[in-house]
Amino acid sequence: MKDQRSDLCSRYITIFIVVSCYWIVSIATVFVNKTLLSSQEVALEAPLFITWFQCIVSFSICYTLSRFGGIPGVFAFPKGSPWSMDVMRRVIPLSIMFTLMIATNNLCLKYVGVPFYYVGRSLTTVFNVVFSWVLLGQRTSSKCMLCCGFIIFGFYLGVDQESLLGSFSLIGTVYGVIGSLMLSLYSIYTKKVLPSVNQEVWLLSYYNNAYSIILFLPLIVVNGELPVLWNYTNFDSSYFWFQMFIGGICGFAIGYFTSLQIKVTSPLTHNISGTAKACAQTVIATQWYNETKNVLWWTSNLIVLSSSCLYARFKQQEMEQNSRKPVPEEKQSLVSADELQSPRDTDASKDLENIHIHRK
Repeated sequence: MKDQRSDLCSRYITIFIVVSCYWIVSIATVFVNKTLLSSQEVALEAPLFITWFQCIVSFSICYTLSRFGGIPGVFAFPKGSPWSMDVMRRVIPLSIMFTLMIATNNLCLKYVGVPFYYVGRSLTTVFNVVFSWVLLGQRTSSKCMLCCGFIIFGFYLGVDQESLLGSFSLIGTVYGVIGSLMLSLYSIYTKKVLPSVNQEVWLLSYYNNAYSIILFLPLIVVNGELPVLWNYTNFDSSYFWFQMFIGGICGFAIGYFTSLQIKVTSPLTHNISGTAKACAQTVIATQWYNETKNVLWWTSNLIVLSSSCLYARFKQQEMEQNSRKPVPEEKQSLVSADELQSPRDTDASKDLENIHIHRK
């Protein structure tokens, strides 16, 4: 009994540390990227080039760790090569989602303020429901559907209030919606691809960044950034490259902690954690940039957050009910298909759902 309690406590601590690191790194990454994408000091109108450079930094870190086997006495980096044909076949579909996800995230951040960035990307839960039905044939309860309806209403209210305040960007909002869609797909398929890399998030981060370096090149051309790069005059600035390098470090860290959080919890928990984190990020951003928002604007944030939390609670209850039902052996792998989790991840994900609900 003591061993069980000790094991449960250890899992709680691990999950708490991973989620906390994800929050810290993610919030820092948003602010650093906003500076890179919009500050007068950098003034480089090439968001995809900036994101591509971050992938290069992340890949370089992973490559170095791979060559030396990790950091002696700290951790061992798993062996693996992104240039194996078998690995490429399994991982590249996920890397395409990863590339589009970080590209649209940064494009959204370029055109909208950090406070609105939260609302602009709040539809991930809604897309989860849609893809669970379209891809997996999983039906969603009426209570969860009602929560999704409120999330959509909160999103609409936030867009409406942002427009009234004169800071609305249609293209930024569109990129935010696409970013939510890609995040939902990425979260779902990460759980499917991790077994192909022996559940090693280091390897997955390594491979994703390796393939993204190539995948970003045509996107940079299509986005019309080559003339901008040709005419840019600050490439000899040490401050510019310092900012770019810090952005790359943050990009590496957020990629790792995103995959790690999905691994120790579930795609649903990851999305809810991201929603709650974004709420804290919004409060910090309004203070940092000295922005004043009206009551309805804040109401939209509250609606999205509370609806997402209720969705998580209802989903948790459904999972508990399903776990008590006898399931034929040939269908057991579909019990948690909405989350696409392995059996050993189920208890940890339920634990974190409870943590999130009580913390909120």
